[in-house]
Amino acid sequence: MRGPDRTGRPLAYPRRMRLTEFWARLEAVLGPAYARSWAHDHVIAALGGRTVDQAIAGGVETVTIWRAVHVELELPARER
Repeated sequence: MRGPDRTGRPLAYPRRMRLTEFWARLEAVLGPAYARSWAHDHVIAALGGRTVDQAIAGGVETVTIWRAVHVELELPARER
């Protein structure tokens, strides 16, 4: 997870994200078992009405998916 910078402001979303990092972040937030289930079942409007799994299969950039998940789950800025 990305913490605040030296000024105390949360860091911006990463520019790129490996799929392994995406799954590690989602599992840290939702737990390993539920993260996979949520990714398979939960439809996110910001992903064009697709699930995480569908967006990944459709070639959406992983960081774009993470941004949508971050908003959908209303995660704190430190989780960017």
